[in-house]
Amino acid sequence: MQKFFSAADIDNLSEAVQEALTLKANPRAHAELGKHKTLGLVFLNPSLRTRLSTQKAAIQLGMDVMVMNMDKDGWALETQDGVVMNGTTVEHIREAAAVMGEYCDILGLRSFPSLKDKEADYTEDLFNKFIKFCGVPVVSLESATRHPLQSLTDLITITEHKTVDKPKVVLAWAPHVKALPQAVPNSFSEWMGKAQQQGLVDFVIAHPKGYELSQEFTEGVNITHDLNEALAGADFVYVKNWSSFEDYGKVYPVEEDWLITNKTLEQTNAAKVMHCLPVRRDLELSAEVLDGPHSLVIKEASNRVWAAQLVLKRMLENLK
Repeated sequence: MQKFFSAADIDNLSEAVQEALTLKANPRAHAELGKHKTLGLVFLNPSLRTRLSTQKAAIQLGMDVMVMNMDKDGWALETQDGVVMNGTTVEHIREAAAVMGEYCDILGLRSFPSLKDKEADYTEDLFNKFIKFCGVPVVSLESATRHPLQSLTDLITITEHKTVDKPKVVLAWAPHVKALPQAVPNSFSEWMGKAQQQGLVDFVIAHPKGYELSQEFTEGVNITHDLNEALAGADFVYVKNWSSFEDYGKVYPVEEDWLITNKTLEQTNAAKVMHCLPVRRDLELSAEVLDGPHSLVIKEASNRVWAAQLVLKRMLENLK
């Protein structure tokens, strides 16, 4: 594996999940694999779970880890070619990524979208140039359009906690106080759509009108604007806010109640509730659900380690 960016980078999802669960059962079984190898984690935006879980995964594989917070510790990056750098940018991505590749055997990169320029965000210019110039395998720690480690984690968590062979999984839009990126719902839809094609889940998206995701991520997926319709018989409910894709980055007023509560969950199949975190209590998701028996958010966050360890293990095996 040379890069991990989307669901397309893993062919057989079931095999990948089982491999991750095997790693969970014996975390240091491959501690020699990463010996004398260095993982560089490059953050242009804040991180809690992604940073700590990926570091732990690398350590359990025997790797050394270096962390670079570019938003605080690095130079302002220029990504465009053919420009005279007489403004606010100090270092070009050509040199910055190449130097990081000299220091590290594998690199991880995290960046968020601007939510102002759809074309610039959805071409993934920064991520693609980072891959091009660093010369080593690259793991997406979240990009403008996707968060694949989170989505792989979610599939691991669903597999681990399912009570039926083919559970009904619902992605449910939630309220928020500001515009959030589409990266997590895009990625979750992409991975669950592929899982549905491979016979692992039945997948439904529920969101208010105006919050349609890009068709690139929802092809073949059942979509409804009726939350109650989606929740009927659901086994898992994945709660997440996102802003408009069509009217890029905008937030529309929503009159209907989209907050998931214990009462809302009565129409489900005793559904387990998931969220990538951080979560705004009693805005995105009710505190009674988060603190109750339906919630999987902490176990889900814990599984971030095994998603990262699976990806790093496959990359290390490819380096030998």
